[in-house]
Amino acid sequence: MGPLAGVRVIELAGIGPGPFAAMMLSDMGADVIRVDRAGSVYGGDPQSPPADIMNRGRRSIGVDLKSPDGLETVMRLVESADALIEGFRPGVTERLGLGPEDCMARNPRLVYGRMTGWGQDGPYAHAAGHDINYISLAGALEPMGRKGEAPVPPLNLVGDFGGGGMMLAFGVVCAIIESRGSGTGQVVDAAMVDGAATLMTFFHGFRAMGVWDDERGTNLLDTGAHFYDVYETADGTYLSIGSIEPQFYAQLRETLGLTDSRWDQQMSRSAWPELKAELRELFLTRTRDEWCELMEHTDICFAPVLSMAEAPSHPHNVARGTFTEVAGVVQPRPAPRFSRTDSSIQRPPAHAGQHTDELLTEAGFTAEEIGSLRAQGAIA
Repeated sequence: MGPLAGVRVIELAGIGPGPFAAMMLSDMGADVIRVDRAGSVYGGDPQSPPADIMNRGRRSIGVDLKSPDGLETVMRLVESADALIEGFRPGVTERLGLGPEDCMARNPRLVYGRMTGWGQDGPYAHAAGHDINYISLAGALEPMGRKGEAPVPPLNLVGDFGGGGMMLAFGVVCAIIESRGSGTGQVVDAAMVDGAATLMTFFHGFRAMGVWDDERGTNLLDTGAHFYDVYETADGTYLSIGSIEPQFYAQLRETLGLTDSRWDQQMSRSAWPELKAELRELFLTRTRDEWCELMEHTDICFAPVLSMAEAPSHPHNVARGTFTEVAGVVQPRPAPRFSRTDSSIQRPPAHAGQHTDELLTEAGFTAEEIGSLRAQGAIA
């Protein structure tokens, strides 16, 4: 199942965006083989999968990449793969003998996906960093936050996952399509700083048109406007309002009884602070559920602000099947949806090295070869 059924990807185990990209590819039907370090393999009951659900969908082989025989084992897997993805600092896989040139010598049509924060070149390329640093340099963090307050990191969604893992998965699939036509592979250089900058394209356009102010928290979509913000309710929970278009704003006014002519100033920035203060007081007069009864199923552009614990049980998410449960763990279902080759979670997360023998047997290794590799410590 899935639109990527028949695609095989080798994932060199890492953290954050690399595994997220591998999860996305697996969710879409690709056969993703996760290469875990042999030294990290401690066994585990296959009937009790690990809780790290971002590792879902893949089989795992445990290999010592510093062992010549371990390296050769991975190279034999590379020969039949469509892509390999890795998330080490620039130059690490080259030093291991597993760089793009090494792999493409064995498989010329291989797509080699590289995930880093800063990219494969540039002054910062070899420095350590995390999501917060990459989105800072990309100009994506500075605009996030309220007026007069410090920027607010949006979890690690923008750098690691949106600008990183998703961009890597997108790039790998693009390159696989091209490779199937040309017969030649290539390197995909996915950098979180580049991806985060790309996610800001819309706002660069706003700025060029003169409708975006560089002062944080004063604009249409950054909590500056009274009709696009989050408001606390009487029970200490929150709701979101996004009544941008005039017809939606008119419905907000009608529903809330905002008849005074002051509310006619929807797009007057000077009026926003006063109108926002009044909305804050108004929304504190009812609970979130009471506001839901009043505003749900209208065109106000409203939704309750749900916690991670609440979201899976909301009626809309239940009807859509937005969340699912696998091996006792509630988790987001693969997205997007497909009408004919729908995506699915292929299996729960694997223990490191859980499928070593299975995968090597599929790749043509004999029982004697597998035993010899294990005796040498080349595989787990």
